[in-house]
Amino acid sequence: MAIPHYQVTCHKKDDANIHTRIQGLGGPGGGGWYRDLDVLIEGIESRQYDLWTKSQEDTSVWVVVAKRNNRKYLKTEADGEEPDNLLALRQCP
Repeated sequence: MAIPHYQVTCHKKDDANIHTRIQGLGGPGGGGWYRDLDVLIEGIESRQYDLWTKSQEDTSVWVVVAKRNNRKYLKTEADGEEPDNLLALRQCP
């Protein structure tokens, strides 16, 4: 069975944190969706779905789970582009 793919078009972040941390992501699809970071990480790791977004150069890039200082977070596959593709998206409502 194919794994569904969902486009990410917005983010929420914690600006109070020294290192900007994404709190959740959202996207279009039947009125829009938004999920918190932990839910998205679990969904990706358990292969319930894949997430993707557009890079700064308008190419499709996968959202992946990464780990730093024993803390999981989401980022896009390395594409050499700055700023961060997810943080460059608009803020979710």
